[in-house]
Amino acid sequence: MALTPLTRVQQATVLALVEAPRLDVVPADVARATSFLRQAEALLGAYGFRTTNGPGQHEALGRYLRAVFDKPPAERAAREFDRLRRARNQDRYEAKPVGAAATEKAEQVARTLFEAALARGISP
Repeated sequence: MALTPLTRVQQATVLALVEAPRLDVVPADVARATSFLRQAEALLGAYGFRTTNGPGQHEALGRYLRAVFDKPPAERAAREFDRLRRARNQDRYEAKPVGAAATEKAEQVARTLFEAALARGISP
C-alpha cells in the first residue's frame, strides 16, 4: 500500500490537534489501519494518530477529516460528517428519532469518506 503523504498544511493542522491535545501520536500502522478500514480510525492509524481518551472524540475526528480531506468531494463529505455529528448529538439530547433522509445522507457521506480513504492509499 502506498499511502499519500500529508501536505505541510495538512500536517500542521493535524499537529495542532495533537498539541490541543485532541489526538495522540502513535506508531504508524498501515496493517492495523487496513483492518480498521470500515471504521473512522483507519485514516488516523495509517498516519500514526488516534483520538485522545475522553469526551470530544467524534469532534476531534471531524476536525481531522477536514484537515486531511481538503479537496472535493471528500472535503464536502468531511464538513458534512461534522454537521451530521452535531445534528445527531442534538437529536439524542432531544430524544428525536433519525429520519430516512438523514440516514441516507449519512450513508452517502460515509461512502464518500471511505472512497477518499481508499484514494489516499488505504486498502481493505
